[in-house]
Amino acid sequence: MYTPPFTITTKAINLIAEISAKIERYAIRMEQPDGLLLRKANRIKTIHSSLAIEGNTLSEDEVRDIIDGKNVVAPIKQIQEVKNAIATYNLYPELDPFSVKDLLRAHGVMMQALVDDAGRFRRSGVGVFSETGLVHMAPPAERVPGLIDDLFSWLRNASDHLLIRSCVFHYEFEFIHPFIDGNGRTGRLWQSLILGRLHPIFEHLPVENMVYSNQQAYYDAITESSRQGQSGPFIDFMLEEILKTLMSKQGDELPPLSDGETAIDREFGIKFGEEFGIKFGTKFGINDKQLLIMLYANPTLTASEIAEKTGLSQRGVEKQLKRLKELGVISRQGSRKTGQWTINK
Repeated sequence: MYTPPFTITTKAINLIAEISAKIERYAIRMEQPDGLLLRKANRIKTIHSSLAIEGNTLSEDEVRDIIDGKNVVAPIKQIQEVKNAIATYNLYPELDPFSVKDLLRAHGVMMQALVDDAGRFRRSGVGVFSETGLVHMAPPAERVPGLIDDLFSWLRNASDHLLIRSCVFHYEFEFIHPFIDGNGRTGRLWQSLILGRLHPIFEHLPVENMVYSNQQAYYDAITESSRQGQSGPFIDFMLEEILKTLMSKQGDELPPLSDGETAIDREFGIKFGEEFGIKFGTKFGINDKQLLIMLYANPTLTASEIAEKTGLSQRGVEKQLKRLKELGVISRQGSRKTGQWTINK
């Protein structure tokens, strides 16, 4: 079996121990009453930061507005990048980090309408350039499928800690540069997916935000690993960023909720259970409230998934969704398989 070259330093071992100790504490933090809002805030930071690294100039507020379905005046390409990233990160629960097919699927969504070869490996040479010139010439295009297969085979079968494997994969992926464009944002997403197999909290941990704040160090770690011919320096850098992110986010707090207020009440600026229904000229039963809370937390849910989670029949859920759509409470964007729900404020 092919094994990418890397060294595990004493620093890396210590960082793994510290990260492991912090994970459960962060998980507990995310279960607090404002956890839904924090998860949404972290997703906004993740998308904003990953795209900002690639030159997208939209602010966090503008990214939030796009997520909320509001109109934003900005270059069409940058808005498309955000919409694509939203759709891709919404696929997070469905994507298998050990599947090449899912990698291509994710890239296809991430780069839809941005490049001609979205979801396909590049068919030409590509290099990475800085202001001073060529930084890295990626392997020839004809070698890409084989290199990616070898990398995924190692990822699936290696016995190294998932923290190590996630960092090695990230570096090797960027070295191979398998796509004509979108390699950086796809590589960062894929490291998060791999980490998600270690603990679900990594879906909502904005590591990208930390990388964005330390872009030069990020590129320096890649450059030093390339100079040494092994990804040890990049492993040390990424593990340190993951630890910093865990430590910084554990203290995040939103203002205390008032008596009877929920996180969703605050998000909608209205009493979600009662006043929100009156706004649409109806009253919500407990099943309506449960359904809307589920769609708020995960807008990509299908009727069958909702039925499975609630114990209701799929036909009953479909009738409930239809009723709420006709009332104008919810709307659907995209196809049945890849679209998402919006709760209309």
